[in-house]
Amino acid sequence: MNVKPRQRRAVGPRLRKVLWVLLGTFALLGVNSVYLLSIRVLERATGQVYQNYFYTIMFGFHLLLGGIVLVPTLAFAVLHARNTWRRPNRNAVRIGYALLAATLILMGSGVILTRFDLLGYEFNLRNNDAVESMAWWSHVLAPLVVVWLFVLHRLAGPRLRWRVGVAWAVVAGVFSLAMVGLHSQDPRRWNVTGPAAGEAYFFPSLARTATGNFIPARAMMMDDYCQRCHPDVHERWSNSVHRFSSFNNPAYLAAVRETRKVALERDGDVQASRFCAGCHDLVPFFSGAFDDPEFDDQGHPTADKGITCTGCHAITNINSPRGNGDYTIEEPIHYPFAYAGNPLLQWLNRQLVKANPEFHKRTFLKPLHRTTEFCGSCHKVHLPAELNHYRWLRGQNHYDSFLLSGVSGHGAQSFYYPEKAEPSCNNCHMKPRASDDFAAHDLDGNGTLEVHDHQFPSANTAVPLLVGRGPEVVEEHRAFNEGVMRLDIFGIKDGGTIDGALTAPVRPEVPALLPGRSYLLEIVVRTVKMGHEFTQGTADSNEVWVDVGVADARRCIGRSGGRAEDGEVDPWSHFVNAYVLDREGQRISRRNAQDIFVPLYNHQIPPGAAEVLHYRLDVPLDAEGEVTVNARLYYRKFDTTYVRFFQEDPGRANDLPVMLLASDQVVFPVAGGGPAPAQESSIPPWQRWNDYGIGLLRKGDGGSQRGELRQAEEAFRTVEALGRADGSVNLARVYFKEGRVEEASASLRRAAGGDPPAPSWVVDWLSGLVNRQNGFLDEAVANFRSILELDTEETRRRGFDFSRDYRVRTELGRALFDLAKREREAGATERRRALLEEAREALARALVLDPENVSAHWGLTLVYEQMGDAARAEHHRALHGRYKSDENARDRAVARARRDNPAADHAAESIVIYDLHRPGAYGGAER
Repeated sequence: MNVKPRQRRAVGPRLRKVLWVLLGTFALLGVNSVYLLSIRVLERATGQVYQNYFYTIMFGFHLLLGGIVLVPTLAFAVLHARNTWRRPNRNAVRIGYALLAATLILMGSGVILTRFDLLGYEFNLRNNDAVESMAWWSHVLAPLVVVWLFVLHRLAGPRLRWRVGVAWAVVAGVFSLAMVGLHSQDPRRWNVTGPAAGEAYFFPSLARTATGNFIPARAMMMDDYCQRCHPDVHERWSNSVHRFSSFNNPAYLAAVRETRKVALERDGDVQASRFCAGCHDLVPFFSGAFDDPEFDDQGHPTADKGITCTGCHAITNINSPRGNGDYTIEEPIHYPFAYAGNPLLQWLNRQLVKANPEFHKRTFLKPLHRTTEFCGSCHKVHLPAELNHYRWLRGQNHYDSFLLSGVSGHGAQSFYYPEKAEPSCNNCHMKPRASDDFAAHDLDGNGTLEVHDHQFPSANTAVPLLVGRGPEVVEEHRAFNEGVMRLDIFGIKDGGTIDGALTAPVRPEVPALLPGRSYLLEIVVRTVKMGHEFTQGTADSNEVWVDVGVADARRCIGRSGGRAEDGEVDPWSHFVNAYVLDREGQRISRRNAQDIFVPLYNHQIPPGAAEVLHYRLDVPLDAEGEVTVNARLYYRKFDTTYVRFFQEDPGRANDLPVMLLASDQVVFPVAGGGPAPAQESSIPPWQRWNDYGIGLLRKGDGGSQRGELRQAEEAFRTVEALGRADGSVNLARVYFKEGRVEEASASLRRAAGGDPPAPSWVVDWLSGLVNRQNGFLDEAVANFRSILELDTEETRRRGFDFSRDYRVRTELGRALFDLAKREREAGATERRRALLEEAREALARALVLDPENVSAHWGLTLVYEQMGDAARAEHHRALHGRYKSDENARDRAVARARRDNPAADHAAESIVIYDLHRPGAYGGAER
C-alpha cells in the first residue's frame, strides 16, 4: 500500500520562534517608523525643523533594527516557502509570494537609502535624485502593502489574532502622537533672534547665542570632524583668510592687542574689544575666554582657530542688516557619538550621518547661508560709542555698497547694469569647484559633482604668506582679480590746466606733443567686475595706487606712483583708499579702530563708476623720439606703515605681494619726429566718453568743482551724439546737480525715447527727484512707486528687483509727506491722514532694509510730529541724531592733518593735479 508523504508544517516550532521575533521586531520598527515619518510630515507642513537629538537616536534605532532583521527575514522566507510552496491552498501561497515581494521591496529600498563606509569602501546606491526619491517613496508605502498582504495571507490560512495587531497599532499611534505633540511645542529655534539677556556677554558686538549663554569651546572647534567627510572643502578653507581671522593672523593680532590694551587702560576691562571678536574670534568669544584680560592670545587652545566650520554653519538667524555680527548662533545638535574618542563609536557616528544626511544638512546648511545678508553680518561695520567713546560712526560696508549697486539688481541709480544680476556674494566669492566630497552636487547642471569654494578668493594677498601658505594661494587671489578694474589714458589737455583744450579720446588718433609745452593727462580709473566699492574692507590700510611713468627714447621724463627701495610708495601718489584721522588729526595707520574720528578723504570708487585723475606733463625741449606714457593700477594688501607696526620693525621693507590690477599705454609722437605707431583702445568710444563724464560728475558738487561739471556735460553730450541714451540720462544728472531742472526734464524725455531707451527705473528715479524739486509731488510719488513695483519680463529675466532700494523708499516717503503738508494747507483732513500713513509706511520699510538710515529717521520724526505722536517722533529724532555725521567735529582734526601732511592735504583737494615732475619723486627723473 502506498504511504502518503507527511506534509511539513508551514511554521514549525523552531521557525515559529523566529516568526515571533520577526513580528516583534517589525512591530517595533512600525512604531519607530510612524514616529519618524510623523516628524518629517510635521516639518513639511510647518516649514520648521523638529529633528533633534532624540530623533537621531530613534533614526539610529531604525537603522539598527532594520539591519538586524534583514538576514533572519530572508532566512524565514526561504524556509517558509520550502515548507509551503506545494500546499493545496494556492490562494495563501500566491498571497505569500506577493507578501515576500513587497517585503523585499521594503528591505531593498531601505538598503538603497542607506549609505555607509567599511574598510575604505563607501556603499552608496543613492546615486541620483530620481533613484533616491523612488527608493524613499517605496520605503514609505511598502509597509502599508506588507501589512495588507500579511492580513490577506493570514486570512487565507489559520485564524488571525486581531487583538495583538490592534494593540500594536494603538501603541504605535499613541507613542507617535505623544512624541509629535512634544516636538510640536519645541521646534529648532531657527530664524529667530536670540534672547536679549545674552547681550551682557557679547555687546558691543551684536552677536547672540540661541540660549543667551556661552557655547562650549569644543562645540566650536570641530574642524577635524568636518574634514572626515568634507576633505576638499576643509582643504580650501584651511588656506582662507577666514581660517586666519583671529590671533593666528599677525596683522590682526597687533591691531586687536592694541584695542584690548586701550580698553583695559581706559575702561578697566576689555569688553569694548568684543566689537572685533564677534566676527574675528568666534571660539574664545562664544566660549567666554575672550573677556579675560589675561587671555593668552598665543597659547590658549582657542586663540588660533579663526572662523571655524561651526562658526559659520551653526548660525541660525541674521537678526538685522546692521552688521557688526548681528546674528544668532547655537550650539549645534550632533549625532550621538560626535564627541566620542573611541574609533568604533566615531565610525558609527559617521554611518548615522551618511545614512540620514538630511538632519546634518539642515543643521549646518540653512537658506540664510545663501544670502547676502549672511555675509553682510560681518562685512558691514559701524563703530559704536562703547568702542570709541565718541559716537556711532560708519565703518567698512560691503553689504550696502553691493545691495545698492546695479550688479545686485537692486539699486535703481547705477550707471551700468549687467545682463543678469548677481543675487549674492557667493556667486563671485564661492564659485563651484569639482569635488568628490560627501556633500558634492551638480551645482552648475553640467554633470560634474561640485562644492562651493571655501577659500573665498578676494584680494588678501598678504595673510596667506604671513601665515606660511604658499605662493599658489596668492596666485588664486591674483587670478580672481583679473579684469575687475580698468585704466584708460583717455585724453590730453593743452597748457597743463583743468580748463585747457581737450583732445580726446586718445586713440586711434594720437596728437603730437610739442617740446617745451605743458599738458594735462586725463586718466580714467573704472570699476568693471566689482559688486561693491573698490576697495572696501580695510580701506585705511589697503594700499592701492596709480603709477604713471613717462619716458622718451632715452630717459624717464616724469613719474608719479613710484616705490622706494624698501617698498614704500611715494606718498604724493594717487591712492584709491580712505584716509582716516583720529581726534588729533593723526592718520589711522595701525588699524586702531577705537581712535577713528573723521575721514580726511575717501577715494573709493563705487561699482560701475569711474574716477578721473589729472597728471601734469611737461615735455622737455630736448625730447627725443616718441613719448611713452604707462599707467598702472597696483594693489598691496597692507601699506608700509602698517607692515612696520605689526612686524614691530620700524625699518622693515614692505615685501608683501603687489598685484597689477589694470594698465594702459599710449605712445605720443613728438612734433617734428615721425608718426606714432598705430594704436587702438578695446573700449568702445561712447563708453570711454561716458566713463570720463562719470568720473567728472562724481567730483562735481558745486563751488570750485563747477568746472568739472561743465566738462562732464560736454562728455555726456558727446555720448548722446554717438547715439547712446546713457548720455541723455547722465546729462540729466549733471543738470539736476546744477539746479537746471528744466534741462534735466528735457534730457530725461530724450533718454526715455532713445533707441534703445535708458533703463526705465533710472529715468523714473531722476524724474522723481526733478518732479519733487519742481513741486510736482503726485508725479514724483508715481515715479518712485513705479520703481518699487516694477515687474516686467525684462526685470524677471535679468533678476532685477528694485523694491529693496531703500533710497527710493525714503524719497517716496518724503514726497508723500510733502503732499500731506499741502493737503493740510488745503484743509483736506482725511486725505492728509492717509498720506501721512503712506509716508510712515514707506519710511518704516526703508528702515527695515537699512535701520541706520538718517534720512528715513528724520522723515519719520516729521511724520510722527504731524500725526501728533510725540513719543515716536522723539524716538526717531534721537536715532537721527545718533546716526547723522558730526560736521562740526571735522574742523580741528582736518586742519591739523592738512597742516602736518602736505601730501595728504594735496590729495584731499576737490580737484587734484599730480605733478609728474615733482622733485624727490620716487623713481622720477633726475632734474
